[in-house]
Amino acid sequence: MTNNRILSVTGGLNFRELGGYPTIDGHTVKWHKLIRTAGLANLTPADQQHLTDYGVVADVDFRSKDEQIQSPDKVPAGVKYHFLPVFPADDETDASATQDQLEQRFSKDDQSGHNHMLDVYRQMMTLRSAQVAYHDFFETLLANDQPSQSVLFHCTAGKDRTGMGAYFALSALGVDPQVIRQDYLMTNDVIASRVAEQSAEAKQRGMSDTFITNMRALYTVSPDYFDAATKIVNTQYGGAKDYLHDVLGLSARDLTDLKRLYLD
Repeated sequence: MTNNRILSVTGGLNFRELGGYPTIDGHTVKWHKLIRTAGLANLTPADQQHLTDYGVVADVDFRSKDEQIQSPDKVPAGVKYHFLPVFPADDETDASATQDQLEQRFSKDDQSGHNHMLDVYRQMMTLRSAQVAYHDFFETLLANDQPSQSVLFHCTAGKDRTGMGAYFALSALGVDPQVIRQDYLMTNDVIASRVAEQSAEAKQRGMSDTFITNMRALYTVSPDYFDAATKIVNTQYGGAKDYLHDVLGLSARDLTDLKRLYLD
């Protein structure tokens, strides 16, 4: 099977491999071990079979309970489902909000979407529910001890809660921070056509420029969002390594095991 960064999934969006990324000490992340995606509610039977054939054995769902009920995962055969909500009740990222809810909240100040997302990213570093979810995510990663078996992790849009999951996983493996940042920002390239469609549809419906600006802020990723999260990790917790140890509970042995399992 060829190694492609973007996975071919017709009923899904933003399905991406984390294999091939270099670490600071000269290793690379193994292919077919870590997959980050958006929701799995619209997978076709062929998509599900593709993921099974690809080696996926674990589906980690970072969404809220409401999102899970609204759009349940179509879990491929032979895959174990792990429900690890980053936010305790609602989807703070607004990826699953209704049109009316969005219009009420984001039609006045054209910075409200951007500022809201900055706050969301800070919460993902400091909320207890988020810390528990990402701790349990690593438990799932450590249990994936067979060659060519993949852990898939996702939220609704595959960019915020999933993006921070990728940040933690790649940081634990020793991938260069700039490479991790580039992977995070790749979402904008992958979903550019979808965001352009959404903006055009909103304009056709007569939505204001302020509303469209805010929707773009909610539906894309930004260096500012990533930096808001990592600033908290660096200033409040001493850096990614200390955060992984002190907050997410990873021991030196855990880090060694992760590198053995996920690096070439």
